[in-house]
Amino acid sequence: MKNLLRTLKRCAVAAAATLAVVSLQPLSTAQAAPAPVVGGTRAAQGEFPFMVRLSMGCGGALYTQQIVLTAAHCVGATGNNTSITATAGVVDLQSTSGRVQVRSTKIYRAPGYNGNGKDWALIKLATPINLPTLPIATTTAYNSGTFTVAGWGSATEGGAQQRYMLKASVPFISDATCRTYSGYSGLVASDEICAGYAAGGVDTCQGDSGGPMFRKDNAGAWIQVGIVSWGIGCARANAPGVYSEVSTFSSAIASAAATL
Repeated sequence: MKNLLRTLKRCAVAAAATLAVVSLQPLSTAQAAPAPVVGGTRAAQGEFPFMVRLSMGCGGALYTQQIVLTAAHCVGATGNNTSITATAGVVDLQSTSGRVQVRSTKIYRAPGYNGNGKDWALIKLATPINLPTLPIATTTAYNSGTFTVAGWGSATEGGAQQRYMLKASVPFISDATCRTYSGYSGLVASDEICAGYAAGGVDTCQGDSGGPMFRKDNAGAWIQVGIVSWGIGCARANAPGVYSEVSTFSSAIASAAATL
């Protein structure tokens, strides 16, 4: 059931992405679950300098200044790829002040990805982007509390992609609770984490896929704990967002990045 829901969701996202590219500039779309955009507020310029918008309509974060961490469902197979443009340095996608746009050179998609967990990928850029990176969690220590999500995805389910980056806060939901919601029984507890409100209203949405879910670490610095992966609708009641649990893949991500 979950696989079917995910497939339908991503197909709808892909179609929306095509339309979004027509109406937005640096492309927009793609995702699969609630979004920071739904119920969110506009992010300030420079607030999340590590955020990246990808031209196929997904989000991402700077893992290094030359490598973007995103979702596997946003990209194709591992290999050379020069078709993706990464946009960074702005919250307004139509602004040219401070905007940086760099093409991709390679993609690395999580080995064994089949639409059921393992939803992470790396994109190597042609040149480094001189902006702060977003460290990823290497343990489960930060897999709780309240998280921040941000992106340029739809502000309403089925709505248009956004020109301005929006942000929102979503609380952690335990695997046990998440699995009680209709359509979430297949949650891959070993590498996925849920976040959102039982009442709905705030969530990531189409176009936010691949973007980071992050929080402050013990030193007060941002650390990434999840990657926007999937969900049922956007900001619906009892339908939280599901995110790839970054700490589960931290070693694999580091190893893969070293090969790019």
